[in-house]
Amino acid sequence: MRRREFITLVGGVTVAWPIAARAQQLPMPVIGFVNAASPQSWAQPLSAFLKGLSEASYVEGHNVAIEYRWAEGRIDRLPGLVADLVHRQVAVIVASTTPAALAARAATTTIPIVFETAADPVQLGLVASLARPGGNVTGVGQQTVELVPKELELLHELIPTARVVALLVNPADPALAETESREVLSAAHALGLELNVLNASTERDFDEVFANVIQLRAGGLVIATDALFTGHSKQLAALAARYAVPAVYKGREFAAAGGLMSYGSDINDVYRLVGNYTGRILKGAKPAELPVQQATKVELIINLKTAKALGITVPLPLSGRADEVIE
Repeated sequence: MRRREFITLVGGVTVAWPIAARAQQLPMPVIGFVNAASPQSWAQPLSAFLKGLSEASYVEGHNVAIEYRWAEGRIDRLPGLVADLVHRQVAVIVASTTPAALAARAATTTIPIVFETAADPVQLGLVASLARPGGNVTGVGQQTVELVPKELELLHELIPTARVVALLVNPADPALAETESREVLSAAHALGLELNVLNASTERDFDEVFANVIQLRAGGLVIATDALFTGHSKQLAALAARYAVPAVYKGREFAAAGGLMSYGSDINDVYRLVGNYTGRILKGAKPAELPVQQATKVELIINLKTAKALGITVPLPLSGRADEVIE
């Protein structure tokens, strides 16, 4: 080998080695994931979120890290949890549930935010419009507010003799509670039903809620959308069975746990979309240029075993429309 070629080769190695070493030392991006509920109740949506991330070529622990913050049903904790993520300068904040989205929006105008919300993100002030979110925020909407009145209609179709019904809301989340109460009251009026609105802001309130349903002689219970209720859907289904209350709530988990009926967006598909958007932002996409996505997949699930235990005969037209019947 000629001396000039040897010097060139050594020089190339000398230059290339620090570049490779620096590449290995680069820290992986960090996602801040904040949720109003508890991790135990969010296992399946979280798995769907990670699947969406992987679709954008990001795998937790391999090329991205995730800092999780759970409010455990205490919405008042969310501002502090989000502030901690902002202080840590995470690359993206995933605001899971409406209260978390509002807390994140109030905390930063620079860190990208990907939300999941059950309410209208434009009315909430999260984005300027669905097509052009603007700013640092985008995400996925479930259109749940529009679906809760439909839950009442399905319950009425299932139990047409019931003239008194109840609606369970969480007053600690006024953005959802007020909107859903207004929509369901309107639907009840159109159906000629008397609607009683009941409140629960912690799981300790659940027993009293079902006792009130019995005292009111309500023929059924509609459970409004809320992270607290989603996180305790199995407990709510068990209480509905114990008190023999026909109840409807969104999410397959409720019906699978013994609830009479569930109707709502496929939450796992929603979180897959959230994960995909998060990955795209990590790759350089701007939230302002990513239109807010709307969940379009809605599922109706009826638990025939529970209906039989309650002495309810499910009309064939209704069971025929169900996406799944649990026997």
